[in-house]
Amino acid sequence: MKLEIITPETTLFNAEVSLVQLPGKSGSFEIMHNHAPMIATLKKGKIKIVDPDKNIRYLEINGGTLQVQNNKILILAD
Repeated sequence: MKLEIITPETTLFNAEVSLVQLPGKSGSFEIMHNHAPMIATLKKGKIKIVDPDKNIRYLEINGGTLQVQNNKILILAD
């Protein structure tokens, strides 16, 4: 899957991933390959990113909006 995380100032992340764990307004959730299309609101917290080689990276956000469609994840982060 392709993950892109952008803020008003810069692109924080833009690469292929195998899993993303996100801080949703209603609780933490994960996105994996072939996830159904969705739009969600994110709260302040950490995004866990697992790349295809199983390396794990964390990014801190203050909130934002998520869109998932056709194995592309777009996060507009605050």
